Amino acid sequence: MDKLVDPAQMVDDTVTRIAWLYYMEGMIQEDISKLLGLSRSRVLRSLSAARSSGLVQIRVATRLNRCVELERMIEQRHGIERAIVIPTPPDVRDTSSQIGATLAAYVADNIRDDMKVGLGWGRTLNASLAAIPHMETKGISIMSLLGGLTKVSGVNPSEFAWRVADRLSAECYLLAAPVFAPDQRTREALLTHPGIQEVFALAKHLDMAIVSAGELSPNSTITEHLLIGGEEIVSMQQRGVVGDVLCRFIDIEGNVVDIPLNKQVIAVDPVDLRSARKLVLASGGWGKYAVIRGAMKLLQPHVLITEELVAERLALE
Repeated sequence: MDKLVDPAQMVDDTVTRIAWLYYMEGMIQEDISKLLGLSRSRVLRSLSAARSSGLVQIRVATRLNRCVELERMIEQRHGIERAIVIPTPPDVRDTSSQIGATLAAYVADNIRDDMKVGLGWGRTLNASLAAIPHMETKGISIMSLLGGLTKVSGVNPSEFAWRVADRLSAECYLLAAPVFAPDQRTREALLTHPGIQEVFALAKHLDMAIVSAGELSPNSTITEHLLIGGEEIVSMQQRGVVGDVLCRFIDIEGNVVDIPLNKQVIAVDPVDLRSARKLVLASGGWGKYAVIRGAMKLLQPHVLITEELVAERLALE
């Protein structure tokens, strides 16, 4: 079972990031507020708390310094609006839960009334649920960006979407179809359904889209729950597949690979998400480096949430 991140640790990391930007990079409070999506009063309180508690003296010299440095490097080299890098957990099995908790903090800070939010799926996104606070919002629409699993699962895209909607007091749109049709002809028939067409149309006008990337391995979410066998994995790897985004299998350059499954998937085209006002990619773990790199090229996200190991490699490209 994934471990939950201590909320106090997330608060400390936010204060440390603010202290770094203010004291080490010389940014003014107003610019820090805009960059991190926080109110100026919160920035001011954080700086005051850092000074009075000695946090600046202790924490700005810690490992998180490197995370902030990597954030700036990734933003500059990849042309993204914001990178959020967390320390790689000592136990790599905690990577999904810690990135998920960081994602939850981002959502809580950036969600607003009347927003349209599209959601992908996977262990990392599912791990954010426990840390997303219950909020009384108005006019928010949550939509699943891909079909569901025929087998009930904790990472079922449909279940994830409606559980997030429940926490945000939002209405929820689901793609009422399996994530993979049995063949291309059936897929094309299903895509004529008015309910599915409505979600596809809404997905082109999102205020926020949140997706993850999955590697292609026997232990990945997609292989575990969609019953892709070992021989199929090897065949896909030989075609250059490194993983998936919204169940579309891609190569390291972000190209959708020409394989049968990509012609059977019932999911929003990842390219359509580029029109979202904020496109967030949350994923990490050394085994995911190749697919994260491909996903960044395919999606061109505004925000990347990852961990140090992947960030180190991305920062040097």
